[in-house]
Amino acid sequence: MKILMVCLGNICRSPLAEGIMKSKAPENFFIDSAGTISMHEGKHPDQRAIQTASRHGIDISQQRSRPITQADFENFDKIYCMDVDVLADVVSKARNEDQRKKVSLFLEVLGDHQNAEVPDPYWGDMKEFEEVFQLLDRGCEAILKQII
Repeated sequence: MKILMVCLGNICRSPLAEGIMKSKAPENFFIDSAGTISMHEGKHPDQRAIQTASRHGIDISQQRSRPITQADFENFDKIYCMDVDVLADVVSKARNEDQRKKVSLFLEVLGDHQNAEVPDPYWGDMKEFEEVFQLLDRGCEAILKQII
């Protein structure tokens, strides 16, 4: 199983989701993350994301931001988006219905479609990063239960 986590810049939410999922998923799973913009391409995750993950025993410090590519639609089985704007952007890049079917909102798996967005902690403080970590952790658990 190949899973791609996607947020806007690939420096906060999706790197955390990638790290959490890697820590929980079977070894034969391939997990990666990307962003819908290339503004931070090649950069490490936000220091607050790195620190938050580290407090939970997860090292995301070596990840590098990258934009989503057309090849991702071919290479990944599931593509999880952190919010509706990211979802719309990713779906618009899909070339066909099969590719579109791979894309969904990350938190939809929890069944609460009213609150299916992972808030972007970028403009917040460490409290927001911890809250996002907890949401992502619950989401990863639910995704794995659904897939495995």
